[in-house]
Amino acid sequence: MIKLERYLVIIVLLLGELLPLSGQVKSIGLPKIINYKKADYNGGAQNWEVGQDKNGNLYFANTSGLIQFNGTSWSKNVIPNTTVRSLKVANDGRIYVGGYNEFGFFNVSSSGKLVYNSLSKLVNPNSKKIIDFVWKVHIVDDAVFFQTFYRTYIYKDNRLTILEAPNRFQFSFLVNNKLYFQDIVLGLVEYNNGRLIPLANTKTLNNTEVWGIVPMANDTMLIVTLDKGLFLYNNGMLSPWQCDANNFIRKNNSLGGRLLNSKFIVLNSVLDGIIICDTNGRIVQHINNRKGLQNNTALSSYTDVSGNLWLGLDNGIGYINENSPFTFLGSSFELSSVYSSAEYQNNLYVATNQGVFSHAWNTPFKEESFKFIQGSTGQAWAIQEIDGTLFCSHNRGLFTIVNGKAGNFLDDRKGYLGLKKIPGKPNYLIASNYHGFAIIEKTPAGWKFRNQIEGFNVSDSKFATDGNNVWLLKNSVYKLKLSDDLKRFTLTTTYENLDKSLKGINSIQQINNKIYFQSANHFFTHNQATDKFIEDKTLSAIFSKIPKIKYCFEDNKGNICYFFGDSSMGMLMRQQDGSYQNVLSPFASLAGNLVYFFESVNTIDSSNIFIGITEGLVHYNPQLHSGITTQPKAFIRSFTFAGDTLITGNLPTLKNVSIPYKDNNVKFTFSSPMYDNPENIKFSYKLEGFDDKWSNWTNVPVKEYTNLHEGNYRMLLKVINSYGKESKPAVVTFTVAPPFYRHPLAYIFYILVVAFAIYYVRRRVKIKIRQNRYYETLEQRRLYLEKETRIRQEQYELEKEIERLRNEQLKVKILTKDKELVNNSLQVVKKNKMLNGIIHRLKDIDSETLDETAKARFTKLYKTIDKELNTDKSWNNLEKHISNVHFDFLKRLKDKYPTITPREMDLSTYLLMNMSTKEIAEIMNISDGGVELARYRLRKKLNLPRKENLTGFLMGI
Repeated sequence: MIKLERYLVIIVLLLGELLPLSGQVKSIGLPKIINYKKADYNGGAQNWEVGQDKNGNLYFANTSGLIQFNGTSWSKNVIPNTTVRSLKVANDGRIYVGGYNEFGFFNVSSSGKLVYNSLSKLVNPNSKKIIDFVWKVHIVDDAVFFQTFYRTYIYKDNRLTILEAPNRFQFSFLVNNKLYFQDIVLGLVEYNNGRLIPLANTKTLNNTEVWGIVPMANDTMLIVTLDKGLFLYNNGMLSPWQCDANNFIRKNNSLGGRLLNSKFIVLNSVLDGIIICDTNGRIVQHINNRKGLQNNTALSSYTDVSGNLWLGLDNGIGYINENSPFTFLGSSFELSSVYSSAEYQNNLYVATNQGVFSHAWNTPFKEESFKFIQGSTGQAWAIQEIDGTLFCSHNRGLFTIVNGKAGNFLDDRKGYLGLKKIPGKPNYLIASNYHGFAIIEKTPAGWKFRNQIEGFNVSDSKFATDGNNVWLLKNSVYKLKLSDDLKRFTLTTTYENLDKSLKGINSIQQINNKIYFQSANHFFTHNQATDKFIEDKTLSAIFSKIPKIKYCFEDNKGNICYFFGDSSMGMLMRQQDGSYQNVLSPFASLAGNLVYFFESVNTIDSSNIFIGITEGLVHYNPQLHSGITTQPKAFIRSFTFAGDTLITGNLPTLKNVSIPYKDNNVKFTFSSPMYDNPENIKFSYKLEGFDDKWSNWTNVPVKEYTNLHEGNYRMLLKVINSYGKESKPAVVTFTVAPPFYRHPLAYIFYILVVAFAIYYVRRRVKIKIRQNRYYETLEQRRLYLEKETRIRQEQYELEKEIERLRNEQLKVKILTKDKELVNNSLQVVKKNKMLNGIIHRLKDIDSETLDETAKARFTKLYKTIDKELNTDKSWNNLEKHISNVHFDFLKRLKDKYPTITPREMDLSTYLLMNMSTKEIAEIMNISDGGVELARYRLRKKLNLPRKENLTGFLMGI
């Protein structure tokens, strides 16, 4: 009996090893879990059932209505009484739903919107009030069954018939296209052409609720009850299913289950999430709240077309990425950031930032199943097996792990980063630590710290050695020559570039037992004899079509792991013929999660590869790639214009749409039914007729165009998933009609208007020409008369000007003569003065003393002079002429100074003529002092300052 149990254990373990190769559910780690809260989908908490249409859109029977999810956005559609408890998606696209006192179907309208059509209105009004909740909807052939507790409504050929419950229905199930009901008295019954046939030996289920029936091999059915566990039914016999899954369900209650990928069974629980078991009842995965599921009560479960699992939860929606080669061992396994891992003596060891953990390799990986290695607390940088010994490079030093326990530190004076064998020296290891490099020696008592290498105190975890030299990259490449006694570096050589055409050196790695130096994906080896780098064309050619890497290394199976960008990786999987297959796309989902600079890949075998990430450990099975190779689909989800929206993602085909020019602002939304890594879905679009090239890849699922010109357009959309797979373009064609003023009819109207305008203008031009000729004649006549009048006027003005000039000339002549007369008069005055002087002198002569002749002559001369003086009127004429010559001056003077006297005016005139005081005294017949007094009085009347010249002032008037 003991031997039999051992054999059974071995068989179970072998099955555990083979299961990952034969199905998609992995026993190591947990799949990726995405939780959607009710705030995400804007609905109620409970989700009772899940379905999917041909386009990949998902539907959820939610307490607030029918929820639709297209991978990018959520939408809600309501029915009367709101709650939706059941749904089924038909092949023709109809979505049949049931709620409270209501059932019917959603159909896609011509605009792509889901429109609800009620079928409950076909129920007799007298019985409608007892419809109650429609708990299940089934589609069997061309009939739709809406099941309530008391009856089932059958919709076929647009008619509704009623199937009454023998006593009271509990729930119903469709298994292999056969419909089963649970009656609370008869047990399980099968529906057959309108009849209900009881299944033998199932009345024992009446003391519980059957929540699920799952088909299994050999016509066996797995019956899932609420609180009595799991039962197998075959050939009329009902028996409990004695297995781990049954123990779990009896403890936590169940709300049904379903097949997963034909090899596994999903069982929903009330208290502790879900379990996935194989067909033998062995639990492969257990997913609950502690492992990332947001709620422990799973009301429903559904497998989508990609083989991934959807959970309708009591509070929210859960997505479990079962169809993936990756599973995760994170916080639920007590792991944090993983820097290194190694399989040693049937145990998996993991170096983390908290210390070292281990797990038995042949034991199922369950939560909290990793064991902490006592004495390893702190930052563990690397864990490596070398020559049968497991070394741990730790922040506190270097130690070995023996029998699952941390041994003594070989060196605890400094932190260690990693170890490497020294070629040609099997008893020595070289280790990088915080102060440079050290030598570890193998002794009969085990490995021991030998010495710190002097001469260089900088190191790194990524170094290489060829036995005589240590190669280290720190901005530049250093070649450190080791002394024969391994105690010092005797020579240090620095290299900046590998080739003149390549700048800098990116990494140092050891591949196929050779040290390679890499720059821009070009790989070089070093020639010791010439001290030059030689490119390996073969290896460079392998990396020529790979993204520019920053580092790579070879694992223990000959695969080359490479890292690029900020935190992305790929693998060159070595084939049996020595070639490499580039595997890049699966690792895209890990981008950004790798531990920067301490990237770790541990290949145990072809099905088990462990990758360290910031949140734990990733298990990668390269054999599982079926879902990744599927080409994604792109959908132009909606097309919005003029306040109207076409939900194009729901329509099988879309004819060309014409929109008016005034509504030439359009908006598109995009979607793709890919649910494993929605954050990595990217779209690229191109509007033919507007864009010249495809847009850059973007996560934004919306694009809007404004002010489009009239014409024909084709909106093209591509999507790329997280694995680098690109979809075929989705297309929506539409036409922007021209504005009314650019419509073809408008151009015909424009032609007619132009023709009429030409005719009208020509006619008007002819009339205008005739009018212009008439008016031109009149105008010429008018201009002639105006010219003649103007000539006459000019002639008249000329005559007047001539007359004026003549008058002025005459005045000038008169004035000139007056001036001459003034001058002559002044001469005469002077002459008379002279004669007066002669007379006065003659009076002084005594004529008595003269003889008679002389006396007679003397008397005659005297009389002649006296006569001349008496008859001369020059003085009067002088005053008259002076007044005439200076008439304007005297007038201005009188106007400016009205109080001036004629005498003062005469004085002013004489002063203006620049006469001397003596001349003025003679003319005015006053003394010189009298002239000065008169001048003084004139200045006072004119208000002249003492310093201003009187004559100059008068000349300025």
